Amino acid sequence: MATHDLLVIGAGPGGYVAAIRGAQLGLNVGIVEKEPTLGGTCLRVGCIPSKALLESSERYYEASEGMDEHGVKLGKVSLDLAAMMKRKDGVVKANTDGVAFLMKKNGITVYQGSGRITAQGMVTVENADGATEIAAEHIIIATGSKSSGLPGVEVDGTIVVDSTGALAFDAVPERFVVIGAGYIGLELGSVWRRLGADVTVVEYLDRILPGMDGGLAKDALKVFKKQGLNFQLGTKVTGVKLEGRGKQRRAVVRIDGQDDLEADRVLLAVGRTPNTEGLGLEEAGVNLTERGRIQVDGAFRTNIQGIYAIGDVIEGPMLAHKAEEDGVAVVEKIVTGVGHVDYGLVPGIVYTEPEIATVGATEETLQAAGTPFKKGVFPYQANGRARAIDRVGGSVKVLAHAETDRLLGVHIIGARAGDLIAEAVAAMTFGASSEDLARTMHAHPTLAETLKEAALAVNDSALHI
Repeated sequence: MATHDLLVIGAGPGGYVAAIRGAQLGLNVGIVEKEPTLGGTCLRVGCIPSKALLESSERYYEASEGMDEHGVKLGKVSLDLAAMMKRKDGVVKANTDGVAFLMKKNGITVYQGSGRITAQGMVTVENADGATEIAAEHIIIATGSKSSGLPGVEVDGTIVVDSTGALAFDAVPERFVVIGAGYIGLELGSVWRRLGADVTVVEYLDRILPGMDGGLAKDALKVFKKQGLNFQLGTKVTGVKLEGRGKQRRAVVRIDGQDDLEADRVLLAVGRTPNTEGLGLEEAGVNLTERGRIQVDGAFRTNIQGIYAIGDVIEGPMLAHKAEEDGVAVVEKIVTGVGHVDYGLVPGIVYTEPEIATVGATEETLQAAGTPFKKGVFPYQANGRARAIDRVGGSVKVLAHAETDRLLGVHIIGARAGDLIAEAVAAMTFGASSEDLARTMHAHPTLAETLKEAALAVNDSALHI
């Protein structure tokens, strides 16, 4: 029987980071992963491959549509989808190989197979070669999440796919229907639109990007429509029916009260569900929430001594960076007694073009809470760097408390928004005011100056508008 101080079930961003931090703090660590490669959904079939395709498809679109005014004359641009997919797969392999290297570097024992808690402090790992019993003083569940289903819609993996399938088409679909206008649907819809598909995004709510700042979502909708994406908002999908055979196989998307939509491929992207099946939680007596997530306290402890949970299987945003912070915090809490994650400061990013990034409160949440606030908005069009790189679409919005001036939220749509939001997160983490941000020197010319100017605009002091 193998024995460890700490055993992590799940080798995604939360799990492998927790394992590394545990090893750094002197623990004897093991990690369990059911897939043949490490990295979880994010590295293997989620964040990393989707960003690789977003980058490649944007370069293809730019070469096809947007280089003349830069004085770059190109001949006819053609698409080699197989080469694009090969590059994507190479990026994924480099990242998963990197995680495997980090396990070896930190002396972490890797168990390939499905882990199941069989008793307090005991886990059984099963694979094709049999079962391994492992004893551990501390067990962290970090098994992540999977794509959510929708009544009447069966994912067959070929015509009707989840996000994993939409990253591996062997041809550009002529008609592509995306069910769900959240992060995943908009990113993958953008990829295939750039490559030539006729894309229609269907959303049950009357807006895109649920949970994000309303003004930001409206601006984003205008941009996506201009890029050629079609939207049917406030629309309920009641089912998907497959018709035809072979190359004539197609999907008919049933819409409540509206005409059906025909498609060559359909992406179901209506959210994610925690992976908690097969872990032995019920037998171990681990409590779940009403939403099916594992119930934990402020130290990530379940109701069973020695069992913890992090990432997508507990409450909070289902994002890789949130899981990573959970992983560090839970291990530090176990070893040092100190560890914390502020879920009010988890940034959210949509990696479309332009990017969309947000952190903290929205205008809607502040209004609902009765919190007095001021806002400053600065357009990319007034930024010198944005003009130079031909990325003038977008804006930065800064929200600050009307009485204390403390930063409450920052919302960006524009080039490099995903990078710019890091400064806002850092400022808010240390309790900065909009004046603090406005008085911080920013290099010129940079896109970061848009954040400074938006902070200045909170008090009607913007310099370049």
